[in-house]
Amino acid sequence: MSRPLRFILSALISVAFLLVTAPAQATALVTVVRYDTSRAAEFATTIDQAAAVWNANVANVRLVKGTPANFVVIADNGWPRALPTSLGRGTVWMGRQAVDQGYYPLRIATHEIGHILGLPDRRTGLCSDLMSGSSAPVSCTNATPSAAERAEVNGNFAGATPLVEFGRVHSER
Repeated sequence: MSRPLRFILSALISVAFLLVTAPAQATALVTVVRYDTSRAAEFATTIDQAAAVWNANVANVRLVKGTPANFVVIADNGWPRALPTSLGRGTVWMGRQAVDQGYYPLRIATHEIGHILGLPDRRTGLCSDLMSGSSAPVSCTNATPSAAERAEVNGNFAGATPLVEFGRVHSER
């Protein structure tokens, strides 16, 4: 066997060995983002459900209820919006106005958390795109991020530059 081939095989075996024997190191790559729903009023359970949606769909960020919080959720009478201050940090307002107009609360919550996770609005009008927000029909109840949205969040927490604009309120209105 040639020397370069032996080197390549040795490297592959070493990597495989590390992956099998050190699974705990892989979990260290998960970023924990804590959220606070103490001011979310009737939306607290919905926010927990939205966090569960994200946790089921992305691999390297985990949303956990608790303090100190990286982002807070506030219920108010305005339109839903988010102010991401940096990746995984900011404020979400669960505005009752959209719910009163018939928009699905879980989709709203998952969408607004998407901004905190680095996703910008994309007004595609497609229900299948979570970040299409209110450009999708009021009847849209899809609260699951698309494959592209999931990949973007995973990339954001793996070191990619998020496309969302930090320090600016993101609102559908």
